Amino acid sequence: MAAPAETLHLYVDGEAQQATPGTTAAELFADEQDIVVARINGTLKDLSTELAEGDDVVPVRIHEPEGLEVLRHSAAHVMAQAVQQLRPDAKLGIGPYITDGFYFDFDVAEPFTPEDLKKLEKSMMKIVKSGQTFRRRVVTHDEALAEMAEEPYKIELLGLSQGPGSGADAAEGASVEVGEGEITIYDNVDRKGETVWKDLCRGPHLPNTKLIANGYALTRTGGAYWRGSEKNPMLQRIYGTAWPTKEQLQEYKDRLAEAERRDHRRLGEELDLFSFPKTIGPGLPVFHPKGGIILREMENYVRERHIAEGFQYVKTPHISKEDLFYTSGHLPYYADGMFPPMEEESVKYRLKAMNCPMHNEIFRSRGRSYRELPLRFFEFGTVYRDEKSGVLQGLTRVRMITQDDSHSYVTKEQAPGEVRHLLNFMLSLLRDFGMSDFYLELSTRDTEGEKKDKFIGTDEQWEEATAILQQVAEETGLDLVPDPGGAAFYGPKISVQAKDAIGRTWQMSTVQYDFNQPARFGLEYQAADGTRQEPVMIHSAKFGSLERFFGVLTEHYAGAFPAWLAPVQVIGIPVAEAFNDYLAEIAAKLRAEGIRVEVDESTDRFPKKIRNAAKEKAPFVLIAGGEDAEHGAVSFRFRDGSQDNGVPVDEAVARIVEHVRSRNNADPTAA
Repeated sequence: MAAPAETLHLYVDGEAQQATPGTTAAELFADEQDIVVARINGTLKDLSTELAEGDDVVPVRIHEPEGLEVLRHSAAHVMAQAVQQLRPDAKLGIGPYITDGFYFDFDVAEPFTPEDLKKLEKSMMKIVKSGQTFRRRVVTHDEALAEMAEEPYKIELLGLSQGPGSGADAAEGASVEVGEGEITIYDNVDRKGETVWKDLCRGPHLPNTKLIANGYALTRTGGAYWRGSEKNPMLQRIYGTAWPTKEQLQEYKDRLAEAERRDHRRLGEELDLFSFPKTIGPGLPVFHPKGGIILREMENYVRERHIAEGFQYVKTPHISKEDLFYTSGHLPYYADGMFPPMEEESVKYRLKAMNCPMHNEIFRSRGRSYRELPLRFFEFGTVYRDEKSGVLQGLTRVRMITQDDSHSYVTKEQAPGEVRHLLNFMLSLLRDFGMSDFYLELSTRDTEGEKKDKFIGTDEQWEEATAILQQVAEETGLDLVPDPGGAAFYGPKISVQAKDAIGRTWQMSTVQYDFNQPARFGLEYQAADGTRQEPVMIHSAKFGSLERFFGVLTEHYAGAFPAWLAPVQVIGIPVAEAFNDYLAEIAAKLRAEGIRVEVDESTDRFPKKIRNAAKEKAPFVLIAGGEDAEHGAVSFRFRDGSQDNGVPVDEAVARIVEHVRSRNNADPTAA
């Protein structure tokens, strides 16, 4: 037997380095306090991991994305420990990290109250300050069952991990608990070396709880069905957040406060834009006249742009025979997202959840020639998705979705150019509406996980389509983020992730490559050599849905829409009743130019009229008094509170008309 090596040869951050046998990652980085985990041979591991010959070790710092995830996951464990101290009968659900925070689900007899959250934060502080360490243990399945005997939801996850589906697919966030590979339990160990709490968990975790001390908070509570199914028990979910510093925590709280101020649901009510009548049903909005104006402006502009880009406007029904969706392949793949069938004269019909099958029927309604390609169909098609009530959220998650939907039919040779054309078109449209900070996401199929069977097509088809999308995406110069497993069942897609005015990211436009539906529908065109060829189909939606984009724009602009979109572009305010007619004449001139204007002829006092106009968030407020009328002028008051007094009426009208017609997204201000 060979003698044990006296030196370990490692690669640390790409540099060759030596260490003694038994060295841990923690010892390797002992001089750097902000390193919380290490990526060892491509896998995140605890700093307590012993290193082996040839290991490739990359440190992960607490402020880096993966370090933040570990911080938040560790904070979730501390919170769960505090919960079971407060409520010993609480049963543990799942506790993953999420964007900007974490949550943990609990089965408890009574819902948590705001007072409970305050108590839990105090208990968490004691745990954090006690300096507990996170200790990882590998256990067998039977050992895990024995140790988790009092935790029925953990037992269920362990059972699922042994069945046809893995624990990672058992529920959203379940991958932090158990999945493929070994089963591990994490102990929270006090300074005496005694285990004071434990949980089934894949890790990794922070070295100790003191690293959580700088910035954490519990933010809210809510209900959540176990494993996301209404058939399962309703658990109580506690949300929290954790940051490396108190300053970052405060910045996050400030962002939340700003997001609350911009919440489109509140603004929609205050500005009389839309509502969700209970008599109609959840997730089914109605747009009021002012909201209808914004939608009309959006639709008119987007329709004009599509026509200019070579699209032909079409229209399709809201329902179809169910067989159409079997032909397209959406059934059974997408059955959970569709409303149940309706039956008429022994024939089953479905509310459509997508427009593409009907566009395919338009394509094959007559013979097609290569001379027609690219052939681009476009419509504002309203589709219906059976979203569960628990995930509905204002306009950003609805059951009625009006898509600015298009489908391009091209030859294989034309496909890269068409993807390029669509992507550039999508980005230009978003910029036209004032959103210009993007990155791209490339969604591909899952080739190894449990969801791999949901994707259809050959390896060659997927590789070719993915390569085309990746090449075109990279040409934009924008950051490209991989999204393995996120593709539609029929092909890969690019999605545009756009940031709003306060830095939040929203998925907007998508372009998808489809090599499936043309074959299923038998779509053909006559090639130049007289042969019959199958086209490639490319899906694209510029905003995803008009409802969602409306909600995003409302929050992006905090309800203060650009002048060209604003439902009321000008509000006229007379200083006194004597100047009502004077302002009415100015309003008539503006209306003749297509400007949306109102004159406040109410009996309210002048200061209140100014306050009311500010609440309306109109981009232009025109004020007229004696001096203005005497000189044939008017005074501007802008959203920022600035004024421009004594502007001649014709000049004022011209300034307003020019600003609106230019589709300038910036607020008008005093000259």
